[in-house]
Amino acid sequence: MKKKLLALMMVMSMTAGVLTACGGSEADAGDAAPAAAEEEATEAAAPEEEETTDLGGVSDDPNTLTVAAWDANFNIPALEAAAAAYKTKNPDFKLEINTVSGSSDVENAVTNAAQASDYSTLPDIVLFQDHWIQQYVSNYPGAWQDLSGADIDWSDFGSEKLSYSTIDGVHYGAPVDNGTAIFAYRTDILEECGYTIDDVTGITWDRWLEIGRDIKEKTGKYLLSMDHSGDDLPYMFMQAEGLSQWKDGDPDIAGNETYQKILQVIVDGANDGVILLCNSWSEYTDESIVGDQVAGVMNGNWIIPTIKQVAENSGKWELTTIPTLSGKEGYASNGGSSLYITANCKNLDLAQDFLAYTFGGGEGAIETYDNALKNGGVITCCISAGKSSVYQEPDEYFNGQPIYADIVAMGANVPVVEQNDFHYNLRTAVGTAITNATEAGGGSDLAAEIQAAQDDIVRQMNL
Repeated sequence: MKKKLLALMMVMSMTAGVLTACGGSEADAGDAAPAAAEEEATEAAAPEEEETTDLGGVSDDPNTLTVAAWDANFNIPALEAAAAAYKTKNPDFKLEINTVSGSSDVENAVTNAAQASDYSTLPDIVLFQDHWIQQYVSNYPGAWQDLSGADIDWSDFGSEKLSYSTIDGVHYGAPVDNGTAIFAYRTDILEECGYTIDDVTGITWDRWLEIGRDIKEKTGKYLLSMDHSGDDLPYMFMQAEGLSQWKDGDPDIAGNETYQKILQVIVDGANDGVILLCNSWSEYTDESIVGDQVAGVMNGNWIIPTIKQVAENSGKWELTTIPTLSGKEGYASNGGSSLYITANCKNLDLAQDFLAYTFGGGEGAIETYDNALKNGGVITCCISAGKSSVYQEPDEYFNGQPIYADIVAMGANVPVVEQNDFHYNLRTAVGTAITNATEAGGGSDLAAEIQAAQDDIVRQMNL
């Protein structure tokens, strides 16, 4: 417990810098609806909203549920869509949304309530980041109620997404947003250099680096960028290989040949002008992507609205899968969240039925996710809901590609890999190792840097 609480305290201090990369930022998420989709309002059934950092407890009304979530342009429209859909089943239903500034507000509220042994301050339902929930269920098991009574077909979800919210065989969360990673490319730049989207699909990282060097020489553009202050490339690259950075609860990076090869791709890419390692989130989004410095973008699909900010590049992008060391098509995920019922929920049957009917793949799932996509850019985790006509619509910005249907299909192939409470601690340590191993950072020995990163994490875990 001491280790977990220490990790929690360390992670809380880093949360503000991480959140924009987990499920979309308020500045970016609002433009993610398909270009061809008509704007449908749900005002007639719109739930009540209140912007607050106080999670507010529950309502005495037997037809009302309360929920705390963040991001007025992303998660909130998804909740509004679910409330509107559920009203067709229960016309008296109301969903009171407490819009908080970020996920740390929810995390702090749960921590404070658990430490005080008083859950009365919590709402019926909270949105929670996937990477955090197992730690919080482990540390505060009394804060949650499971979904065992909900009529949900769990086979309708990708196993990777469920791996976060399923703890000791018990389903605690209803998945909301799809964090499947995409690799998007400027097809006009590829064509200018003699390539097509097929030439960057199902290829090795070595071949990808060759193409990247050629593109850099001919156009001056990088083939990929990343916010190196919170670098998720190693995690996604490893997951695309079907592997984790952890093994049986310990870091598994030092002496790991595959891991060293993955990091070498990043170091070589940075040295050769193929990968731009940005110093901040704003440099990554505003300068490298919106500033048109790159011919490729890889991240969770919530990065799509950032790509779309450059109107003049409409029709010039397409997306595909991730390269791998062997050349097989790779799949990964980054970011995402789910909805959890708290211990303070007095109307468990209503909460379970609401989640099952909407986000859980019930009769209201298609309506929920169609409107969540059109109004907030939230992509379904529910495979059947991704087969709707809205998801099949061609996206003009992505050269007519039905990107949302493709993303749902890709998400079903993301491999399950071991997670750990020290995920972000490891990310920071490995980021330092990459920096030090690049020519700009001094060109130190990569294997030694990886060993130093692992030693650092082991030390932190044993404090």
